[in-house]
Amino acid sequence: MTLSLPLTATLAVAGVALDQWLGEPRTAHPLVGFGRAAQWLEARLNTGRRGRPLGLLAWCAAVVPPVALAAWLTAVLPFALACLVHVALLWFALGARSLRDHIEPIARALIARDLPEARKLTARIVSRETGSADAAALSRAAVESALENGNDAIFGALFWFAIAGGPGALAFRLANTLDAMWGYRTTRYLRFGWAAARIDDVMNWIPARLTAVSYALLGDTFAAWRCWRNQAGSWDSPNAGPVMAAGAGSLNVLIGGPAVYHGAIEERPTLGEGWPASPAHVSAALMLVQRTLFLWLAVLIVLALLGVSIHG
Repeated sequence: MTLSLPLTATLAVAGVALDQWLGEPRTAHPLVGFGRAAQWLEARLNTGRRGRPLGLLAWCAAVVPPVALAAWLTAVLPFALACLVHVALLWFALGARSLRDHIEPIARALIARDLPEARKLTARIVSRETGSADAAALSRAAVESALENGNDAIFGALFWFAIAGGPGALAFRLANTLDAMWGYRTTRYLRFGWAAARIDDVMNWIPARLTAVSYALLGDTFAAWRCWRNQAGSWDSPNAGPVMAAGAGSLNVLIGGPAVYHGAIEERPTLGEGWPASPAHVSAALMLVQRTLFLWLAVLIVLALLGVSIHG
């Protein structure tokens, strides 16, 4: 089944609507099974020897079979069923509703000055320690998570859906998941996780920059461009840097800076300009992500109406 752009746009709107309605599955989430399989592979192949080749082998063993199955199903099923599979795969790959459901309660707790609740909620979405974080640190963490995950949980999946339908969105989501599991610069994962980190960087390169452009267009555009140009390169991640710098500049907020990881303070570069992060900025970051989602769908629909091809 070959997807025309009008059909791609229609299915994308349906997948986003399904995500907004249902959110992520509350029970028997497929990613749980995928994560367990990835852990099993890593435990058996991450032996410390030939780390990079075995890491690539593990990545292929985890990602290629489900993506190949998805591609086969969408190719052989009758048209209506194939469309349903595409929509279901995009729903699985998206996390817009989940992002909102995780970030909004943090904003509410911070506005109510309920720091214990805000710390507990923030700890669920970030890897830094939040046990002694003040309202400013929690606001920074929530804004950063909203901006970065806007790309990782929404726009990357939409980009690959536009390119390769449901199987493309699935491939992106699984690659991003393995990067989150294996892509650490620790003794255990430095070599084994190299392939997962680099593949995610490659798959995310274009979506991240399109996300950064979108953030810039939907806020303080000049500040966003300035922050992207001057600050993105200082961030460790080649894709998170442009996304977060442009987003922070668009919102006129300062993020980055010190954060506690594993009991030690890590001084990270400051991104953005303007005001220190506050609870209001957390809500503003979510709104920016939501507006960007509407923009991407609108652009896809307009391209479909104009008959522009993005499938080659």
